[in-house]
Amino acid sequence: MAGLSTLIFLLCAAKDVLPSNSHWKPTWPSYRVPVILPRSTLNLDKPQFDAEARLEVVSPCGPECHKSSPLPTYEEVKNYLSYETLYANGSLTETEVGIYILSNSGDGSQGKSRTKRQIYGYDSRFSIFGKDFLLNYPFSTSVKLSTGCTGTLVAEKHVLTAAHCIHDGKSYVKGAQKLRVGFLKPKLKDGSKGANITNSVMPEKMKFQWIRVKRTHVPKGWIKGNANDIGMDYDYALLELKKPHKRKFMKIGVSPPARHLPGGRIHFSGYDNDRPGNLVYRFCDVKDETYDLLYQQCDAQPGASGSGVYVRMWKRQNHKWERKIIGIFSGHQWVDMNGTPQDFNVAVRITPLKYAQICYWIKGNYLDCREG
Repeated sequence: MAGLSTLIFLLCAAKDVLPSNSHWKPTWPSYRVPVILPRSTLNLDKPQFDAEARLEVVSPCGPECHKSSPLPTYEEVKNYLSYETLYANGSLTETEVGIYILSNSGDGSQGKSRTKRQIYGYDSRFSIFGKDFLLNYPFSTSVKLSTGCTGTLVAEKHVLTAAHCIHDGKSYVKGAQKLRVGFLKPKLKDGSKGANITNSVMPEKMKFQWIRVKRTHVPKGWIKGNANDIGMDYDYALLELKKPHKRKFMKIGVSPPARHLPGGRIHFSGYDNDRPGNLVYRFCDVKDETYDLLYQQCDAQPGASGSGVYVRMWKRQNHKWERKIIGIFSGHQWVDMNGTPQDFNVAVRITPLKYAQICYWIKGNYLDCREG
């Protein structure tokens, strides 16, 4: 079947990597990603916004469970990557997509360059204080959603987060229609006009400045699934703000295999709800992976869901080090491993297909989404 062979090609696209001669430093691979384009869009009834916001997703299906799942068909993948778009006025659309493989010369362009415990032993999280850190890259790319989750700035007007922060798999959550994104700002003392107050012994107080969300994209793989099957694989969403945020953002990238990550580690920052008002940074080793998921034991609490998981590697084309988001922190999994209970925190990997989809949502032009 031609469709199935095409699917296998798509799922193996991550192997289309240019070899690196830089043995002394981790280098971003170059991926040639497929193209995902809208084929048709339908208007849907306005949602009820009656679901309770969940700050974490709990699933009993662990690495071996996901690895043993049957490979989806080509038509199933197209269905999973189709998406709903929610607008600020409450209207809702569903867009079907097509998946296409273009040769390197096809377009004549190379494109532009059980417990809720999530703490493992000693709590290795770091609360980030002081505007000199909070307002500077990369910590400044972390934002707070009004539903209680975290998001990451990935373009001038776009925020990447977890789908379950917006939709519970069956319905949109309360507050999704009037969704806002919060940016940490210094909280000036009464009567001050931006005076220097960094000399205080106490950490400088911060506040959130909020921007409304214009529209939200959620893949159908999440809406049709749940955390016990393929749903966890598609726990991501993209938010478009009503106005530019004017901060430096972090680019997305295709997730390399865990063995190629610097030190085998990932990093992310989020607004864990056990430290209200604090931005919390952590890093840890990847313990296992599937094609769509990264399993790790980074210390985290609900509220960190939706954080952008990133690594820093050498960008050979630009001759510089660059951080990219390679996944979205989803939440907690309690797994029965051969009769032995074990828990993991899970991040959704940005695969070549997901990169193509998210990039198109941001750019609106597949020509700018050909290199992962």
